[in-house]
Amino acid sequence: MVEAIKPLARATRRPGATGEIGGFGAAFDLRAAGYEDPILVASTDGVGTKVKIAIEAHRPDALGIDLVAMCVNDLVVQGAEPLFFLDYYATGKLDVDVARRVVAGIAEGCRLAGCALIGGETAEMPGLYAKGDYDLAGFAVGAVERGRMITGETVAAGDVILGLASSGVHSNGYSLVRRVVADRGLAWDAPAPFDQARSLGEALLTPTRIYVKSTLAAIRGGGIKAMAHITGGGLIENPPRVYPKSVAAELDGDAWRMPPVFRWLKREGGIEASDMPRTFNCGLGMLVIVDAAKAKAAKAVLEAAGETVFEVGRMVARTGEPVTIANLERAWRD
Repeated sequence: MVEAIKPLARATRRPGATGEIGGFGAAFDLRAAGYEDPILVASTDGVGTKVKIAIEAHRPDALGIDLVAMCVNDLVVQGAEPLFFLDYYATGKLDVDVARRVVAGIAEGCRLAGCALIGGETAEMPGLYAKGDYDLAGFAVGAVERGRMITGETVAAGDVILGLASSGVHSNGYSLVRRVVADRGLAWDAPAPFDQARSLGEALLTPTRIYVKSTLAAIRGGGIKAMAHITGGGLIENPPRVYPKSVAAELDGDAWRMPPVFRWLKREGGIEASDMPRTFNCGLGMLVIVDAAKAKAAKAVLEAAGETVFEVGRMVARTGEPVTIANLERAWRD
């Protein structure tokens, strides 16, 4: 297994990464990476029950991108550049081909994020996992020069909120997704009801978008005050984590396109419109709060880096809830 993944890890090398995987520990040289007085930022996460779909649909290839994305997107919201990544892969009995395909996805995710895969752990635990089951977790470390960390402290009423389009459901809410699929008796290899060009398994396993390179470019342009990675808790619970209690986010449900997968989940799951943004990203994987005078320039930089960007709202003085979404019911109309 180690020999099979060495070329994958080697392909993610970047300045600062040293040595080969397979040792007891992995080293990273911050000075070689170009940092003078860095603050380290760390994040760890998993992929959740999306893994179960990958197992049942026999599609492990994209899970690694999800794993990296869930960690590195959490780093960049603080202005940190992801530097290196380690993974943990656990199973009852190792299937080298499946594990290699998972790690290949991790390596691709690291390449997209610009960080090095410098180590990890593969564990066989018979009796703990059912036959064919596996799980994975990730750990990422990034750095930002002292004084340049994005803290959200300066967010004020009048600031513009830009929404970056998601690639789909990303990696949250999959227990509910699996329940909807089970209740409808759908097979993973059947055409997706919301995307006839792909199977249901393929469509629901679309990997989480990695926003690192585009948002770092926008940060360098100035004006970015805060960013929120939209994960568990959706558009309601994540944004307030990054701005003061004196302000609130006012979003407009008419301002962005609601992807078909979310319309399908709402309809087939009988989910209330108000509950959808508490569980899912609803088409926005990252929110960027920017000074109004620099919003146009930031939007241009993000779009030039490949993002689909919507101006989805503004910050206001808080008098009630920390997040409100206007025109929410209208946003779900076909």
